[in-house]
Amino acid sequence: MAELTLHTPLSALAGVGPAREKALGKLGLFTVADLLAYFPREYEDRTVREGIATLPAEEPVCFSALVAEPFRTSYIRRGMELTKGRIVDGTGQVDVTFFNQSYVRQALQVGETYYFYGKLTGAGYRRQMASPYFEKAGQASFTGGIMPVYPLTAGIANRFLSGLTRRALSCLPQIRETLPAGLREAYQLAPAAESYANIHYPASWGALAKARRRLMFEELFCLNLGLALIRGRRGEQQAIPFVKQNLAAFTGSLPFSLTGAQRRSVEEAAADLGRPVPMNRLLQGDVGSGKTVVAAACAYFAWQNGCQVALMAPTELLAQQHRRTMEELLGGTGLRVGLLIGSMTAAQKRACHEALEAGEIDLIVGTHALLSQGVAFRRLGLVITDEQHRFGVDQRAALAAKSGGDLRPHVLVMSATPIPRTLALMIYGDLDLSVIDELPPGRTPVATYLVGEDKRRRLYGFVRKQVAQGRQVYIVCPAVDQEDQAGMKAAQQYGRSLQEEVFPDLRVSIVHGKLRPKEKQAVMASFVAGQTDVLVSTTVIEVGVDVPNANLMVIENAERFGLSQLHQLRGRVGRGKHQSYCVLLSDHPSEGTRQRLKALTATNDGFAIAEEDLKQRGPGDFFGARQSGLPQLKLASLEGDMRLLHQAQGAARDLLAQDPHLRQPEHAPLRGRVEQLFRENRDIFN
Repeated sequence: MAELTLHTPLSALAGVGPAREKALGKLGLFTVADLLAYFPREYEDRTVREGIATLPAEEPVCFSALVAEPFRTSYIRRGMELTKGRIVDGTGQVDVTFFNQSYVRQALQVGETYYFYGKLTGAGYRRQMASPYFEKAGQASFTGGIMPVYPLTAGIANRFLSGLTRRALSCLPQIRETLPAGLREAYQLAPAAESYANIHYPASWGALAKARRRLMFEELFCLNLGLALIRGRRGEQQAIPFVKQNLAAFTGSLPFSLTGAQRRSVEEAAADLGRPVPMNRLLQGDVGSGKTVVAAACAYFAWQNGCQVALMAPTELLAQQHRRTMEELLGGTGLRVGLLIGSMTAAQKRACHEALEAGEIDLIVGTHALLSQGVAFRRLGLVITDEQHRFGVDQRAALAAKSGGDLRPHVLVMSATPIPRTLALMIYGDLDLSVIDELPPGRTPVATYLVGEDKRRRLYGFVRKQVAQGRQVYIVCPAVDQEDQAGMKAAQQYGRSLQEEVFPDLRVSIVHGKLRPKEKQAVMASFVAGQTDVLVSTTVIEVGVDVPNANLMVIENAERFGLSQLHQLRGRVGRGKHQSYCVLLSDHPSEGTRQRLKALTATNDGFAIAEEDLKQRGPGDFFGARQSGLPQLKLASLEGDMRLLHQAQGAARDLLAQDPHLRQPEHAPLRGRVEQLFRENRDIFN
């Protein structure tokens, strides 16, 4: 076989046939370089230890032992066979049992020494072990040190993937060093090749820590370089400055006063909008904090300056709601509001397209339909997107491109997902940040309770009481169909059970993500219109519709959700004048889980909850999947080591001060690494 290079396809390696090649592709592994950049998720300490009698019980250990007698197989019943034998060392012996693995009779030879890895039971001289991993001493590949455990997929075993990675280590000398020598020295960072070697097969736990620190620093450093370059490029773009900003005329038409946080956010946005470079601002606020009023003020400024506004929402129901709200907030100003959604007729869409192009609509509210062909603006000056994590950076850019010409529209992004400030600055690193951290006066906090299965009958009575008073109820389940053995509630089966057995006299509807969009919309519209008493749902109602009459949220199997997601669900109630309630149902035995859920009953502050969620579960769960459009970090955890993050930010700032576009020859490898990290933002150097 030809010598391996970083570019060698994995299909060229022994053992990688078409099926495995396809499975590896699911993991994003296509070349040797991909293998080296695919880091273990954890490690097993398979360092060989001595003394059977003194090794700890019920925890994985690796030790050396001699096979003292032949292994024999006995047949217990059809489909079940046991293979048993005895291994010894100078301190004790172990009775070893293998299930349905009769091949070990030939594999383990009497008088030979092997390394065994698994859990011992019992204590003292005579102990037991079930189905350990073993290798012959002197021929060991997967014992005798700290071994990697990789994220896997069907058809790929850890032993196979580890073997591929071990072969890939021969290419380490080909890895180019990305970090300048001075930087590595200043921050005491290990060389690249050494770090890649020790991240896969650490020489020691200390070597692993050094490797992780180096690679984490590199990720954070390159991320910060890329974000700084994006921000710098933004400063080179041009936008229409909104020089007319009569805020008093807008606020004077409102039936309420802005909160301090709303006014501050409007002023921050206004300062951006007055400049001839595009605003890119994230408006972050808890559910019900009044973000839409800030968006309306920005739309008003755009209108005052002869510009059009596009507001994009993730669902048709939310788009329709935004249209009504904008008409209420801006109705007295003369600003004309339109709607463009997929369910409109061809004639309605055509009329909307013509009005937009003629400048007869000042603010168009819509869904992804705004991105479709044929949508053109006369003078688009501001783009507003709601629930940014539902839209990638590319979709935001596609809508912004509708402005035509060289001028870019200003961009305002709204999110009701509270995110700790540090994490928000990283996830939305190309955006400036405004936070609405207070609720409008008069909002009654949602009373939140954690109850067990033994309170279910009382809960059903409470549901009936709320409906009898004219209120509506959400019941949220973690699954769509098929309840699992652990009793996880599924919307379809549980919903039918409530319809037929528990509340046959109430109007119970079911909605979930597997319904067709029109079916889903019809069910939600019925609930909004007050024609449904109880809505059984999955998390499809997490972001969206404002139903002031709904005042009870019941969340089944609450332990299955993250705190931030539970808080989002709770935000569906508490929007009207009636006292609202959120009931978390969980019989999970873990004390840690109970404490986590108790945190939600103690506060309605979404930012405090987000901080707690970040501490407990890490940043990955804020969005579930990576949808922000920015690079996903493989090793670095944004909440894990703030000191390292600050060091990387400072180092990136210092380097760009010397070489703003990374054009110096010695920075070419680093530039390549940043380009690779920001594949979806290839133009960051343009």
